[in-house]
Amino acid sequence: MSAALPEVSGSFGQKPTLTFPDASASGELEVLVLSRGDGALVEAGDDLEVHYLGQAWQGGIFDNSYDRGSSINFPIGVGAVIGGWDEGLVGQQVGSRVLLSIPSHLGYGDRGVPQAGIKGGATLVFVVDIVGTSSS
Repeated sequence: MSAALPEVSGSFGQKPTLTFPDASASGELEVLVLSRGDGALVEAGDDLEVHYLGQAWQGGIFDNSYDRGSSINFPIGVGAVIGGWDEGLVGQQVGSRVLLSIPSHLGYGDRGVPQAGIKGGATLVFVVDIVGTSSS
């Protein structure tokens, strides 16, 4: 049985809206490809370009790139971002929209990020649009 995951509205490149189930978050990393792209596979060490929206489980949105109108770039699979992103995005295809439900041990742990409104122990849910990669 798969864990309950939020429903996501909107398509690739559009700011998504999440609707959470009346259920607790999984204690494991959950990765669901909402729409699969046909680009290159993301490999560890690539520079990844994404648009994303981050929201605490059954909580508020704490960050999103859609409202800023610009994507972000970061190295993937090398510990530069939270573990849930490194584990959940390596191996996906460019052009994909991916839903990640990230337990706190693969996110910000027991400390959280209070200034961003992320409580300690929070499960984080991200919708990530993989825009592109470049190998370093």
